[in-house]
Amino acid sequence: MYQKIMFPVDLNEEASWTKALPTAVALCRSFGASLHVVTVLPDYRMPLVGSYFPKDFAKKAHEAIKEAQHEFIRDHVPEDITAQSVIVDGSPWEAIVKAAKKLEVDLIVMASHNKRKFADYVLGPNAEHVVHHSKVSVMIVR
Repeated sequence: MYQKIMFPVDLNEEASWTKALPTAVALCRSFGASLHVVTVLPDYRMPLVGSYFPKDFAKKAHEAIKEAQHEFIRDHVPEDITAQSVIVDGSPWEAIVKAAKKLEVDLIVMASHNKRKFADYVLGPNAEHVVHHSKVSVMIVR
């Protein structure tokens, strides 16, 4: 049923993966699917924001995230799962939806972990936007 499963993860926020990763791994094993681990890097190249960072900041940030994501996959994704590291730029929910389309994934498995406002208790702001804007199925793990 599923061949490609996207797993968005915030490497700085353990709550973004601790409960959801076992679910994603179980689904990959059940369907023989590949796991596409996606990390969103804020877009530092915007004119308003970019002027506050050194010229090569985005490149160095990408390299650091790439290394951290590979380490995350080595440490947390079982070896029998085919995993791909994907780094995208932009706002989290928009970047996740765009990456899902580009990678042609069948399912997005993600955690709902932010609890800042009342609405966030129900789902979480990024998860809610992904659910509403994604063209593929989304599984939210609490």
